[in-house]
Amino acid sequence: MAEKIKKQDLPTAARLSVAPMMDWTDRHCRYLHRLLSARTLLYTEMVTAPALVRGGALHLLESNPEEHPVALQLGGSDPVELAQAAKLGAEAGYDEINLNCGCPSDRVQSGTFGAVLMQHPELVADCVAAMAEAQPAEVTVKCRIGVDDQDPEAVLPDFLEKIRAAGVRRVTIHARKAWLQGLSPKENRDIPPLDYDLVLRMRAAFPDLHVSINGGIGTLAQAEDLLAQGLDGVMIGRAAYHEPANILCEADRRIYGEDHAALTPEEAVRAMLPYIERHVAAGGKLAQVTRHMLGLFQGRPGARAWRRHLSEHGHRAGAGPEVVEAALAMVAPEGAHA
Repeated sequence: MAEKIKKQDLPTAARLSVAPMMDWTDRHCRYLHRLLSARTLLYTEMVTAPALVRGGALHLLESNPEEHPVALQLGGSDPVELAQAAKLGAEAGYDEINLNCGCPSDRVQSGTFGAVLMQHPELVADCVAAMAEAQPAEVTVKCRIGVDDQDPEAVLPDFLEKIRAAGVRRVTIHARKAWLQGLSPKENRDIPPLDYDLVLRMRAAFPDLHVSINGGIGTLAQAEDLLAQGLDGVMIGRAAYHEPANILCEADRRIYGEDHAALTPEEAVRAMLPYIERHVAAGGKLAQVTRHMLGLFQGRPGARAWRRHLSEHGHRAGAGPEVVEAALAMVAPEGAHA
């Protein structure tokens, strides 16, 4: 397992990261992903500052010691509240605190945070400055290239300039606009066109910023190509979740130059069994963990049977590691291809 990362190692870890994804990147998902890659930077789901500060929902900060390097993503727009939430995150052990300036959901808009913050760069600057002053973990930003009718060529450099002046040194740019009117959150992940060239130009224009790119990246080969073009990091979302072994098992070797052998998907499943046993013994449900494991064997004979067995049996009362072992027996040996 990865030891808790030193602050100065975070830019290296951020060469590859798994995007924060609502309802997906919870602590069980992150535990699995860390088994597959010791080096990749992991992110929580977005946690709202009001939930932590006003709601006292500190259970949202639960994590496993093995997850490091791991970043907490916060949503909010009040500098005082975000500072308090960032302090709680640092006290919970997170290595990085990230401010969400990219989520386009209606719920986020109504709270004046997420992608709508692209329209308020001065407020974002106040927020990140307050967050950094309140606690020792590095503060970063995840943003879009613009929203609605904004001109990204003008808006994005201004946004980056203001957050840089406030002390931010790492930013992840989702290379699409967000349309706050007319598109659903799901449509906002696919319909607005990608503009990788703009992000590359921002990397050149802000040489002192660590710039990661996000959006539409589905393979390690794509990640390697973008890094070779000069970007500092690549963030992968849905592909890393739906095909975790295909993305993460080779990440340490190909992205970080490590020479140690990665776990195979089968080895990762077996390594998950003690974790599952502890979770079930503590009153948790098997499916809370196994729902994140469904894509482990994507592309291999038996992958469908694996998914079906876990889906059908994982929710049953009393289900435990034996369900996972039975599903694993349905998967063809490594090296077989669908």
